[in-house]
Amino acid sequence: MKTYVTVSFSSEGGAASLVWEKLADMGFETTIGSHDFMYDWKDKDPSPAEILNFIDRIQTKLKGQNIRINVTTIR
Repeated sequence: MKTYVTVSFSSEGGAASLVWEKLADMGFETTIGSHDFMYDWKDKDPSPAEILNFIDRIQTKLKGQNIRINVTTIR
């Protein structure tokens, strides 16, 4: 499974490089295309509760950056 994050930046928000650094600390890689970042669950098949917990962690990590995120997880 993979979780994708798409970010909408504000001119009043955190720098793109800072957002990248925070997501990279969580194991995300940058992507080119429809999404900005991708997290590979590797061989793990997370439950919906684990995915929601992961999204909560993303929100906590990016709190205060004044950005909007869209999260998509694909099996």
